[in-house]
Amino acid sequence: MRVPPDLTRIGGDSRSSRALFAVPLVMILAVTVIDLHTPPTVHLGPFLIAAPAITASFAGAGGTAAIGSLAVVAQIIIGVFHGGLETSNHQAQIVALFLISGLVTSFRYATDRHRRRLRQVRSVAVAAQEVLLRPLPERIGELNIASLYLASDEEAQIGGDLYAAVRTERATRLVIGDVRGKGLAAVGDAAVLIGAFQGSAYHNLSLPGIATHLGSAMCWNWQQTGGDERKSLESFVTAVMLDVYDDGPVTGMVNCGHPSPLLLHKGEIATLDVREPAVPLGMEPPEEGDFQVEMFRFEYGDLLVLHTDGVVEARDESGTFYPLPERLACWKGGSPQSLVDYLHADLLRHTGGAVNDDAAIVVIARCAWAPPAPPPATRSTRRSGHARRKPRRLPAPGGTSGPR
Repeated sequence: MRVPPDLTRIGGDSRSSRALFAVPLVMILAVTVIDLHTPPTVHLGPFLIAAPAITASFAGAGGTAAIGSLAVVAQIIIGVFHGGLETSNHQAQIVALFLISGLVTSFRYATDRHRRRLRQVRSVAVAAQEVLLRPLPERIGELNIASLYLASDEEAQIGGDLYAAVRTERATRLVIGDVRGKGLAAVGDAAVLIGAFQGSAYHNLSLPGIATHLGSAMCWNWQQTGGDERKSLESFVTAVMLDVYDDGPVTGMVNCGHPSPLLLHKGEIATLDVREPAVPLGMEPPEEGDFQVEMFRFEYGDLLVLHTDGVVEARDESGTFYPLPERLACWKGGSPQSLVDYLHADLLRHTGGAVNDDAAIVVIARCAWAPPAPPPATRSTRRSGHARRKPRRLPAPGGTSGPR
């Protein structure tokens, strides 16, 4: 029997599912042949119900219905050769096989429908995550960046953790934060904060200025959404904001109640604790004086690890928290992406394959500035010799010659 492609779907065609159809087909054939060669008092027909039941485990509703129909036909053939279809025993077996096959097919159809809806929800969640939490560029300014996001709500794939990076006039600015709560309930707050952070980039605000702007945006959002005063007081966002400056091996940081970043410097691990941490964003209307910038050295070859509390609060079966500094000390070295991959695998191994809270990791490395390559010379410029001409030096201020 040729199995139509649409009957082998489990959400899509596959050669393995087609090959598995041999199992129920052989079973129907074997039961039919053996039953026809046994005395009429021996009834093997009830074993035919196993064929559609097995098919439902790997094929769609169409394939299950087809195998169930073949099983009913086989039962009818057995009844014809063993006393005819008028006997009550054969009639009962045929009706029972037909009803059970229909029931199994119905369950399989319901399962397929649920999976299709789940696939649609996941695709929407992935699209929403890509819009809300845009992947950080691998290279921005003098930084190489790698990031990881793990959502506690596996079906949604998004939650309340967030990160973003933008360029300012003389630095690369980053934020990593954690909205109170998890899952879809925190997505809207995370979207507001990221939008406020990215939308204010062209204003070239100071770090205290951007912290004030983000805190005001969160307070305004919770007031506009109609939440009561108690809910507004319970809503907040912990965050770390960084400026990694282009003109020196330093970074400025404002910490609003967020876990401190870790610095890997020449094989040593240091925690970048601020002396005066600010309150989380959104707990009260902020003022710029509420936030103090603290400076830390961040040299070439160093790695800066930003993370949310979902990483360090991830537990194993015994309730032990994930020891991030100790696990960083076991890393063999490499690029930011290799460190993210190492932490990803190690964190899931610690938790048994799933995190109980949203978790985000951003790893930053300072690298040498690479200016954009000049455009290739066109055929006309090669002929005229312009491609080999030295750049013209403009007179410097005061009338002296030299590069401006």
